[in-house]
Amino acid sequence: MVPCLTQAKIPPGNFNLSFGINSTKQFFFAEKLQVSLRGIMKIYLAGSVPKGDEEHKSFDYWRVRYQKVLQKFFDAEFVDFYDRNLDESDSLTVLGTDCKHIKESALVVVNAEEQMGAGGAQELVIAKYLKKPVVTVLPKNSHHRRSNLVFQGKTIEDWIHPFIFTFSDFVIESIDKIGEIKDKIFTSKIKGISVIDEAIEYVSSK
Repeated sequence: MVPCLTQAKIPPGNFNLSFGINSTKQFFFAEKLQVSLRGIMKIYLAGSVPKGDEEHKSFDYWRVRYQKVLQKFFDAEFVDFYDRNLDESDSLTVLGTDCKHIKESALVVVNAEEQMGAGGAQELVIAKYLKKPVVTVLPKNSHHRRSNLVFQGKTIEDWIHPFIFTFSDFVIESIDKIGEIKDKIFTSKIKGISVIDEAIEYVSSK
């Protein structure tokens, strides 16, 4: 696991809010903690989606695999990313729907096992704009992570794509490693969109 210097959003553990408070207060706390009124946190799974009906037929639904693992560690519900009623010709609706889902989620888990597309890369940035904890699944020797990669004669032992590393709070090699960082996700400092300005200032100060 590579910690990417990730502020607490919600405490770990069971998020059941039904402990005798009235419905108005219950809604307030649920909204603040990004949980449903049933007391369950929401997790957004960012990554590839089938492009069109034909690809949908043979698409590898990796989200099912991720959900099975995450359910072992979190009492959570998962955002349904594939809405049959979504008008894909309306770009602003597609963007707004994804952004709304991320905003309502307590955690964003990114699948970077294969080469990421434009949407998945943008979701990393959107999550930081909304200051959501981001856990990226990125195996060694994959498209965005290489071992002993040489740049200008310098060997980098464990190279991770700078944009993925910078916009992630944690990088793990497989979704099965999520249990190792479960207690850190909501107790560590979480990056925000200010990471862009910080990077500019870092370069300018050299």
